[in-house]
Amino acid sequence: MIHISRLDVVNAGELVMKPASETKLSSFPSVVRVKWLDGMRFVANDDKGHSIVIDASREHGGEGSAFSPMQLLLVALGSCTGMDIVNILQKQRQKLTGVEIVVSGERVSDHPRVYSKVHVEYKLKGENLRDKALRTAIRLSEDKYCSVGATIGKTAKMSHSYAIQ
Repeated sequence: MIHISRLDVVNAGELVMKPASETKLSSFPSVVRVKWLDGMRFVANDDKGHSIVIDASREHGGEGSAFSPMQLLLVALGSCTGMDIVNILQKQRQKLTGVEIVVSGERVSDHPRVYSKVHVEYKLKGENLRDKALRTAIRLSEDKYCSVGATIGKTAKMSHSYAIQ
């Protein structure tokens, strides 16, 4: 098994590859293991026993039986910003009764087909929710707290909208 990282690049573009046995993965704070099941299906596990199945769409050789890797980026963004919003609004003593986040993304046509545009739509329900509190929570999530959004925002133009229902 060969491990390649950006740190392995040396002078003149030469790449030094190290066997996995020389790299301590446990020294990284977050580690997941991804194993191939069959076809284009994989299962990912963490050290706490959580797991998720990943598959490609039929048009990309899979069965479409699970989220694709790129869909999981959108899931990660929606859940990351959602956790921020709930946490911030609860600290502001807002009485939330429901949160739904719809995340949509547009990808470029050339490989590696990164997201070029991502839109996050927040739909919130609650008792007497203050518009200003919601705008503040969204701004804090986007500008300060959501690491997934900060990562995706490196390649994609991010936008958002919200509705209090």
